Amino acid sequence: MKKSRIFLTSGVLVASCSVFAADEPQKTDISVGMAVDQGLSAVVELDNTYRFTVGNDGGAFDYILKRGSFDENTPVSWYVGVGGWSEWDHKEFGARVPLGLKWDISQGWEMYGQIHPELNLYSGPELQIGGALGVKYTF
Repeated sequence: MKKSRIFLTSGVLVASCSVFAADEPQKTDISVGMAVDQGLSAVVELDNTYRFTVGNDGGAFDYILKRGSFDENTPVSWYVGVGGWSEWDHKEFGARVPLGLKWDISQGWEMYGQIHPELNLYSGPELQIGGALGVKYTF
């Protein structure tokens, strides 16, 4: 449990430093929503890049590395990132690589789905796969 708290705290600190280290003041996009990721989860996303997820079963942090679109006329786009996760009860933690699709439902609203290969590091390296489905609103 202690390792997982350190892991999540480190992710939050790195993201905070990156956000506040900008040379010029810029508008920060903030998205909030709900997802099924670490159980039923609350999601907060900053600048369409830093995604924080806290749920019934654990927490996760993802850094979205790259976003792209299939077609300019299609409201569906893709993304890939890197991140980490931790479970509250089982003390498990590890790294993950989210690969997802985002669908712009209407102005400010979007839905996303992702699969994320995971590397469980708790009792030795173990590969597994997870997934998430969520809805967010951007302010």
